[in-house]
Amino acid sequence: MLASLKGMLLTIVSTFKKPVTDQYPKKPREKEPRYMGFPALTWDHEVGEPFCTACMVCIRNCPTQCMSATMKDNPLQKEGKSSRRKIVDTFEINLNRCILCGICVEVCNFDAIVMSHEHEMSVFERNGDRVDLVPLLEMGMKYQEESGWVPPSKKAKAEAKPAPEKASV
Repeated sequence: MLASLKGMLLTIVSTFKKPVTDQYPKKPREKEPRYMGFPALTWDHEVGEPFCTACMVCIRNCPTQCMSATMKDNPLQKEGKSSRRKIVDTFEINLNRCILCGICVEVCNFDAIVMSHEHEMSVFERNGDRVDLVPLLEMGMKYQEESGWVPPSKKAKAEAKPAPEKASV
């Protein structure tokens, strides 16, 4: 008899308890700030060009070989507006092959690639998840805006500067 009452009490409590399941896809879950989605290319707003110089370091270190890129001479460097001599011409990532390991971000010397928050990019075609330069830059710009991304090299320079000394009276 006591066990039956305990069972009924447990049933009543669980009936009015807030559900722990998410109503996906109607209500997507908020992403944590450190969430790692697909890789994306970043945009240098000061100069008006991508950070990527197509140096191929990320491509050589990718364990799944899911990236390819080509470079070209940078016209803004000849005008004196940019310090980058080369710039990315084409860049492609096969997102079906990407394992989201983040090695490409770790090895990039130019802060040109980030792990964005994008993860819902399913398509019905076998090669539909091959993403080229323009969508990669759009994903990167969206990530930069949403997260307030600052290039890690700029953060390091700002932290390395000594604080200005107060003038003594």
